[in-house]
Amino acid sequence: MKHHVGEHKAKKGLIRIEFDEENGVAEHVKITGDFFVHPEETVHELEKKLEGHRLDELEHLIDEFFAMRLDVEMPYVNVADFKIALKKALEG
Repeated sequence: MKHHVGEHKAKKGLIRIEFDEENGVAEHVKITGDFFVHPEETVHELEKKLEGHRLDELEHLIDEFFAMRLDVEMPYVNVADFKIALKKALEG
């Protein structure tokens, strides 16, 4: 099992994505940082969406999640910031 960690400093806040990789699949996904998101459960829901999927699907799943969730407010942070943090995690 390999542990991945990626951080990205967005305009206003740090986004950290970490997960374990088991046979090319993301497990134990955690998204933390000092960014603001409303509703608060959004981050937990995104973690659940990414959990159990192949690493090459994760970026698309982030896009898909935020495309469906038009109620999410993230001042000074955007979807691209989450994807950059993910790419950095995948590089490590």
